[in-house]
Amino acid sequence: MIMDAPDRGALMLVRFIAVSLICVTLVELALYWVIAQHNRTPVEVFPCVLKSIPAVAGIVILVKAKAVAEWISNKLDE
Repeated sequence: MIMDAPDRGALMLVRFIAVSLICVTLVELALYWVIAQHNRTPVEVFPCVLKSIPAVAGIVILVKAKAVAEWISNKLDE
C-alpha cells in the first residue's frame, strides 16, 4: 500500500515521539545511576521501574506506529 504525504508525516511523527521517549528514559536511568554512584547510595529497583515506564510506552507506540499514525490522520481529517 502506498502512503500519501500526510500519512507518511504522521508515521514519522509517531516514530520520532516513540524513539524520543525511549532515549529520554535511557538518559534518566543513566543520570539516576551516576547520581547514586556519586552519593554512594544503592541503586534501587522501584525508582528504576518507575523511570522505565516511558520507555515501555515508547516501545508499544513504536510497535503500533502505523495504527497510531492512521488514527492521527483520521482525527486530523475530520
